[in-house]
Amino acid sequence: MPHVPNSRQRIIDHGEVFTPPGLVADMLDLVRGECERIDSRFLEPACGNGNFLAEVLRRKLKTVDKQNARNRQRWERDAILAVSSLYGIDLLPDNIAACRDRLLDVVASAHGEQFEEPLPEPARRTAAFILNLNIVQGDALTYQTAGKRAIVFSEWSPVNGMLVKRRDFQFGQLLEDAHYASSPLFSDYGESVYLPEPIGEYPPCHYLKLADAEASHERP
Repeated sequence: MPHVPNSRQRIIDHGEVFTPPGLVADMLDLVRGECERIDSRFLEPACGNGNFLAEVLRRKLKTVDKQNARNRQRWERDAILAVSSLYGIDLLPDNIAACRDRLLDVVASAHGEQFEEPLPEPARRTAAFILNLNIVQGDALTYQTAGKRAIVFSEWSPVNGMLVKRRDFQFGQLLEDAHYASSPLFSDYGESVYLPEPIGEYPPCHYLKLADAEASHERP
């Protein structure tokens, strides 16, 4: 028999309690500016079925709407970047599947409301590909996937208009590196900074070709 989210047994076994939508909204209002930035990255280490991530994505897509009301290609590109800025980890496979589907539905619904047409299949495929990498079944405390491999997250950075560059990083290394806690990521004053080393790098490619680029590289 499949597990039912928020069932008593799941609460006992996994401490699974989903945050109510009203409380999610109140908490995200505290960082309203970051939620409205397309490129601001969010990690939910116990993402469940995506209550926080879905609301963040809705807010980001409102920015996409404002900036690209009449330019469908740029709307699509920026929506993909908004999706790529969200990361999640959860122990339970059904939560991961539900979270991925939910975030994809948020993008599809936003596109439908903006342009009164379905999200084009190439964009849907790209968003689904990114979500499969960014929303991971695993344990945020051990930094491992359900298969006992190191959790790896991809950074997706826009380059020259419609191109995106992908770099892969081990989640545990980012958190455990001693310099991470003591050195700033960015500096305007010339002091030394912590720059994490990627474990994989891909050449820039069109945002709709990201899944094709994966096929020619071995992911760690």
